[in-house]
Amino acid sequence: MADLLIGQTLSFGGDPFAEGAEAARHSARGGVLVEGGMIRAVGEADDLRRAHPQARVTDYGDALISAGFIDAHAHYPQTAMIASWGKRLIDWLNSYTFPEEMRFADKSYAADIAGRYFDLTLANGTTTVCSYATIHPESVDAFFEAAQLRGLRVYAGKTCMDRNAPDGLCDTPQTAYDDSKRLLQKWHGHDRLSYVITPRFSPTSTPEQLMAMGALWREHPECLMQTHLSEQTDEVEWVKSLFPQSRDYLDTYETQGLLGEGALFGHAIYLTDREIDRIRETGAALVHCPTSNTFIGSGLFPTAAMIARGIRVGLATDTGGGSSFSMLRTMAAAYEIGQLRGSALHPSQLWWLATVGSARSLRADSRIGNLAPGMEADITVIDLASTPAIAQRSARAKDIWEAIFPTIMMGDDRATRAVWVGGKQAV
Repeated sequence: MADLLIGQTLSFGGDPFAEGAEAARHSARGGVLVEGGMIRAVGEADDLRRAHPQARVTDYGDALISAGFIDAHAHYPQTAMIASWGKRLIDWLNSYTFPEEMRFADKSYAADIAGRYFDLTLANGTTTVCSYATIHPESVDAFFEAAQLRGLRVYAGKTCMDRNAPDGLCDTPQTAYDDSKRLLQKWHGHDRLSYVITPRFSPTSTPEQLMAMGALWREHPECLMQTHLSEQTDEVEWVKSLFPQSRDYLDTYETQGLLGEGALFGHAIYLTDREIDRIRETGAALVHCPTSNTFIGSGLFPTAAMIARGIRVGLATDTGGGSSFSMLRTMAAAYEIGQLRGSALHPSQLWWLATVGSARSLRADSRIGNLAPGMEADITVIDLASTPAIAQRSARAKDIWEAIFPTIMMGDDRATRAVWVGGKQAV
């Protein structure tokens, strides 16, 4: 039986960074017809009721029906240590991240955290994540099994490291290649699961390991590749010392075949002009992690400037360097960082980044990230009056953007009215 969801609807017919807020399509009384895990129609509620009288109707009143949020860069193994006090990136990794990731050799522990992670992300309206696992194959299996159980479209890969990490978290160029290939063959393309080739970052991978990951990517160009790039100034200097022959940080990946369409570079705050040009030329994507960048003191990513230069940009929590599982809070942080850079992001741009923009960065915008016929039915329903503080402000709204913006800035999981995953209600 088809389901007809009724409420305010928000979708995008274009890019609000290029076209302004007019790129969005809003209906005060719209509907989304869902059947067989897919969106079959989007339009006015009354029209869809007449056209599909047998559909099962769920009326969400004034709540906003949107594509589910997409978190384009996360570390699910850091779920339990989120909001851990730290100094700089390397200190934080050594003090919290690496000791926690050691525990993921235990499949049962990995499974417990994976389940907890998806419960938390779904509660916040996130329907797709792209996550790093740990070096342990068990951590990848646990993540995909938990996602498969929930019917989610997700992306993940075994994190590869062969230096500058504890012995228990190091593999080798060969084992990284072998493990990654075996996991790729096991999981990629099954149900809604996609494997991502995942060297953590250049400081923890030798050139030999990066070369092995580049070779694997050439063998499987259908996969994405994710890593970190230019997150902090001292990290950039460290890379210079480790790779004195390289032109810049990006070059440590480029020379090993780890730059191209389907590459996802997290953070990317301190890029040179050459790096920006090469990222644009190759079609790679950058992922903005605003709560993480402020929490760890990394810096201010120039969102609008990167998009203006023709680069794909996604949005992400970077759990647990990021301090929230909420993409609403992530949008708020992106707005605040934009203000500090003198570029105020409009609510339409923020919502687009958390849906269509992240989907584009994952090369999945033909499947997820928007309300349109033929898209997979991953849908989030947001209460725009979820708390008294938000309700009193949104009551004065003169348009949809004034109604949405208080929820972006002050909303949390209480704003999540419902979540649909693959055409079935999950929350």
